Amino acid sequence: MLKQKTIQKEVTLTGVGLHTGKEVTMVFKPAPENYGYAFVRVDLEGNPVIEAKVEYVTETERGTNLEKKGVSINTSEHVLAAAVGLGIDNLTIEMNASEPPIMDGSSKYFIEALESAGIVEQQAPVDEYIVKDIISYKDEATGSEIILMPADEYQITTMVDFGTKILGTQNATLNRISDFKEEISAARTFSFLHELEMLLEHNLIKGGDLNNAIVYVDKKISNETLEKLKKAFGKDDIKVTPNGILDNLELHWANEAAKHKLLDVIGDLALVGTRIRGKVIANKPGHKINTSFGKRLANIIKQEKRKSVPSYDLNQPPLMDIHQIMKLLPHRPPFLLIDRILELTDDYVVGMKNVSMNEPFFVGHFPDAPVMPGVLQIEAMAQCGGILVLSTVPDPENYLTYFMKMDNVKFKQKVLPGDTLIFKAELISPIRRGICHMRSVGYANGKIVVEAELMAQIVKKK
Repeated sequence: MLKQKTIQKEVTLTGVGLHTGKEVTMVFKPAPENYGYAFVRVDLEGNPVIEAKVEYVTETERGTNLEKKGVSINTSEHVLAAAVGLGIDNLTIEMNASEPPIMDGSSKYFIEALESAGIVEQQAPVDEYIVKDIISYKDEATGSEIILMPADEYQITTMVDFGTKILGTQNATLNRISDFKEEISAARTFSFLHELEMLLEHNLIKGGDLNNAIVYVDKKISNETLEKLKKAFGKDDIKVTPNGILDNLELHWANEAAKHKLLDVIGDLALVGTRIRGKVIANKPGHKINTSFGKRLANIIKQEKRKSVPSYDLNQPPLMDIHQIMKLLPHRPPFLLIDRILELTDDYVVGMKNVSMNEPFFVGHFPDAPVMPGVLQIEAMAQCGGILVLSTVPDPENYLTYFMKMDNVKFKQKVLPGDTLIFKAELISPIRRGICHMRSVGYANGKIVVEAELMAQIVKKK
């Protein structure tokens, strides 16, 4: 089983934001299990946190910008791509400005910083979405399209065509995410000359210089434009090389543009919030379609998680049998509605109940068409959750658990004699002052039969 990873110690980078032109100090810090990626604006009151989630995407014109409660992070994709490329699952990214430093326009320096901090394995298993069916998204207006299909590991192919002779059509493929550092991370951002002129006129790349972007000359360049570029970038002379780029740098690869687009896809899809096991094919990708696809994928993952049915071998010895359960719970037959505990952690519990025709409630609850009462399904889930709560105290026999409220209760399927119910109760928030807030789901016959959010409090017996 793959384990989550974070960095061993904090590490600092300084630079300039491409679009804002502001000096920025960025500090990578270790993060706990199941944390994911999050940006922290240490320059603002209260150090607000913006989680790297696709739901917070606002602008995608010149980068992927996030906003939460009025606090922004600009151009997040290069940093996030580095974290994904190194297999880091949990990371805090502190900044004293809204935009990470552009560095050389790639992920290379972020990779180097994170590696220098050391990458360490944590205890929790990796949350990975395994693609089982083809998922696609197309922007009819631009012709851009992203397809995600099953594969043995995370793979990405990008195909770009900007309709210009100078760049033409390019492809790039990454068959193993572990090869990101060597094959993709140094691919720099790029711009066409006509875009550069517009950006300069609108004062939109205050932090730009000719060391952090490839400039493709897609039109005849005038002396007036050359003079503007010299002034903007503080150069005595600027020329166009035979391969059609400004002479500030040499290409790392002939298909560097396609590789950088692949880098952007990885960074943007990091906002989905889970590792992906599948192959991405992106035709004419850009931040807008990347994040639109990311929103769709995040929603699919959320729905599948809600519908997923846990699988347990009921022939194996349980973690707790009925006698051990009665040592924790004060309930007794006929109102003890849990037969076994199959799994128990600090955050969740899984229990089981065999529903037989001999249940006392079937005597009066539709005797000719017996159905387990919904209120008793809720009670069974609560008892399962009670195991989770009472396992946190050293003397559970001295405590009782009382309901406080129920929310979002839904009954999906009938529960009939002969069914085996599996309940999973998972903490929504840590237990504080004896109050437990759980999301509970009941399954039978491979389907969800009941779900609810439950709140209870443990109270010491008088």
